[in-house]
Amino acid sequence: MNYQAPLWLPGGNLQTIWPALFARRSASVPPRYRRERWETPDADFIDVDWLDGAAPATAAMAQQQPLIVMFHGLEGSSASHYAQAFADFAASRGVAFAVAHFRGCSGELNRGPRAYHSGDFQEIDWILRRFRAAHAGPVVAVGVSLGGNALMRWAGEVGAAAAAVVAAVASVSAPLDLAAGGHAIGRGFNRLVYTRMFLNTMRPKALRKHAQHPGLFDREALLRAQDLFEFDNIFTAPVHGFRNTEDYWRRASAKPHLRQIALPALLVNALNDPFVPAWSLPGPKDVAGSVTLWQPQGGGHVGFAQGRPPGHVSAMPLAVGDWLLKQTR
Repeated sequence: MNYQAPLWLPGGNLQTIWPALFARRSASVPPRYRRERWETPDADFIDVDWLDGAAPATAAMAQQQPLIVMFHGLEGSSASHYAQAFADFAASRGVAFAVAHFRGCSGELNRGPRAYHSGDFQEIDWILRRFRAAHAGPVVAVGVSLGGNALMRWAGEVGAAAAAVVAAVASVSAPLDLAAGGHAIGRGFNRLVYTRMFLNTMRPKALRKHAQHPGLFDREALLRAQDLFEFDNIFTAPVHGFRNTEDYWRRASAKPHLRQIALPALLVNALNDPFVPAWSLPGPKDVAGSVTLWQPQGGGHVGFAQGRPPGHVSAMPLAVGDWLLKQTR
């Protein structure tokens, strides 16, 4: 990916914040979605938003077209800037596109005590297998940030079996070393801005989950949590079967499993991502031969804006989407 940030948008923080808030996400009107509710194997549910109106003329033709499945980032959804930009890309290529929401991220609290986490490869597995069973054409998947780590954790976990489910996978701005990313977001400017932003939505969701399932975790300790390390130690780790934050970050990180990936995979990480330290990124010796690394100097965290102010965010979906579709031919 030969990305170069515009001169008017310097630095990793600005390249992260501006695209998410102000850059254009689509060439014309925002994408229109059609929602499906899927029951989960454990009697819960997730919501899947399908891009509406971009499919070929007949249902039979649509079934033969490639399908791009997206797994969003922490507290993301089909309304996130990167999801809308990918939907616009899919519409321009005439292919199917769907955003699989992690539990509790579609605007409605899920039923069960669990939520979602960065290494949730079992959840990725059943979701992708359901897409594969329902769609006749090629299926590819892209994960963004948290969703990218979870997707690559799945690809490494299942190894050669992944090729029977999807033709290729890609991650964008994924914190593949969760400890490195977790500590980075807990310091300085990141702690003041990004940590506060995430906790502003994660804490109320967790408190609603506690009201739904009394005694699930220490409510008073959660109210005192000041960063993601503390939040994960109180909620994410114990609720999802990990001993503590360190155990969660270690076992959920995709980086140690990248050598086991056995299908075409693309990892995109900007070297100035404020969430993901450049030193923590995988190199060629850390990945399997089927894995391609794109590590441009700029782009921030899921930013990659281009053009004159206010800019647009179509560059990343165009590059990543075309790479994924190329693997289906």
